[in-house]
Amino acid sequence: MSVLQIIDLHVSVETEQGTKQILHGVNLTINEGEIHAIMGPNGSGKSTLAYTIAGHPKYTVDSGSILLDGEEVTTMTVDQRARAGLFLAMQYPVEIPGVTVTNFLRTAKTAIDGTAPPIRTWIKDVRESMKALRMDKSFAERNVNEGFSGGEKKRNEILQLELLRPRFAILDETDSGLDVDALKIVSEGVNRAKENTGLGLLLITHYTRILRYIKPDFVHVFVDGRIAEQGGPELADRLEDEG
Repeated sequence: MSVLQIIDLHVSVETEQGTKQILHGVNLTINEGEIHAIMGPNGSGKSTLAYTIAGHPKYTVDSGSILLDGEEVTTMTVDQRARAGLFLAMQYPVEIPGVTVTNFLRTAKTAIDGTAPPIRTWIKDVRESMKALRMDKSFAERNVNEGFSGGEKKRNEILQLELLRPRFAILDETDSGLDVDALKIVSEGVNRAKENTGLGLLLITHYTRILRYIKPDFVHVFVDGRIAEQGGPELADRLEDEG
């Protein structure tokens, strides 16, 4: 069984005022097939954790480890982390002018797997995933996220999740900016990906509404760069009631 371990992680970032430490000793273990939700106020370090796992160069690991099946992740490049099975669905997906969704997906899949997927099977998989996510087939030939609405960008992130089949996925506020219908569609896609692959999920959110559709096994509350409290799904309900 695969496992992602975060051990005593301290992370800092350079600001105009100097070096600022964001994470102050985070410990977290996510097993294959588990869903962990991270909640907490703005500035508590939730997104910093997500981007540090993914390898964003802005963040410096001062001490601690991120282990994927015992292998140190912090020494890997971003593309090595993706090949190892890590995936980040960004809060603000970027536009990639001149690169179509179809070309982007096939190039990414080839890079991760080491070989290009059979064209007929691949086209079928892409079309089925797009249909399930209520994405018009014309999106396949549009440039990545260019001119997409917020909801369309988030669906495109989940399209990647379904097709690239990572071992662990970090979803950074995937629910932000989604109306109820889009939230349901995106949540269905996440649940479908988990059911098909058994991946582990780290779900970062401010709100409990997405947790009505994606049921967490564990909930962790971030405060000032640390996990201040953790428990089962009932903790999310208590946070909503008490703040």
